[in-house]
Amino acid sequence: MKIGNKELRIPIIQGGMGVGVSLGNLAGHVAKCGGLGVISSVNAGYQEPRFGTDPKGANFFALKNEILKAKSIAGGQGMIGVNIMTAVSNYEETCRIAVEAGADVIISGAGLPLKLPEYVEDSNTLFAPIVSSGKAAALLCRNYSKKYGRLPDFFVMEGHMAGGHLGFAYEELADQTAKHNEELLTEVLDAVRPFEESAGRKIPIFVAGGVFDGKDMARFMELGAAGVQIGTRFIATEECDAHENFKQMMVKAAPEDVRIIASPVGMPARALYSPLIQRLEKGERFGALRCSNCLTGCKKGDNIPYCISRALIEAVQGNVEDGLFFCGENVHRIDKIMTVEALMSEIVSEWRENS
Repeated sequence: MKIGNKELRIPIIQGGMGVGVSLGNLAGHVAKCGGLGVISSVNAGYQEPRFGTDPKGANFFALKNEILKAKSIAGGQGMIGVNIMTAVSNYEETCRIAVEAGADVIISGAGLPLKLPEYVEDSNTLFAPIVSSGKAAALLCRNYSKKYGRLPDFFVMEGHMAGGHLGFAYEELADQTAKHNEELLTEVLDAVRPFEESAGRKIPIFVAGGVFDGKDMARFMELGAAGVQIGTRFIATEECDAHENFKQMMVKAAPEDVRIIASPVGMPARALYSPLIQRLEKGERFGALRCSNCLTGCKKGDNIPYCISRALIEAVQGNVEDGLFFCGENVHRIDKIMTVEALMSEIVSEWRENS
């Protein structure tokens, strides 16, 4: 399929997962199979020697290198994207670093990326906001059209079954009143249609959140989606950039192990009920060893029960006791670790069989 000036052979996006879960190795191998591999920008430089003293410099240096690494692995196949949350500090600079390094697309959520078109201007980098409602999609289209004379290259529509930070109210998640993907997709398709008609082109919508296999993919595409985004399943791959312990946590997870938690950035999030979460529920605090000022919305210091950056870094390094393990609702359905090639092949085969 054609997206902007790019070609995507397989309409599968590997969701960006931070900290460090989806870096150049995972993203590169997904792209090599014809999909869109996505690097997470948040604290991408956590392994760099200077991260403790110069996190900004370490993150920019690492992000450039991870994009180049991914492109090298991909060998000209698929696309390489970067997920940059609007909530990160140095948002504009991070976007410009991704563009400079040759990212094919910037995918941006955790807030409304109102100025994103400005940061990719005069480049070959596409831009795609993440939305969880038709209202948000229409607002962004209206803003982009009025201010920049352009529309998003595509949208990622993320439903309530996704892992990590969620664009829904706690109440909707707790009492299970959040709209399902099918209803949300219809809502977003209806919201963007007037803008598509004005521009004379389609705005592809990729469905995310609880998408597990090719059957899901076929169902959503039949309803009008251009493709899907899948995150958690890619953690359980040999090429994933996370520690083996993290991968095993995904394989061993049961339905009752998944919880909605409160993030220090003020959003609900879905994660495994790990030893850290259990201790936090009892009132333990898990502060930053050294605050890197990674998120603008974080109250920092003693005002938060735990440092999300520290907890996510502990997780990606394999610390089961102190790690925060984001995952999607369907994590319990994962039963083994596969290669990216095998996983992509399985999903694509199921999609084609059910289309």
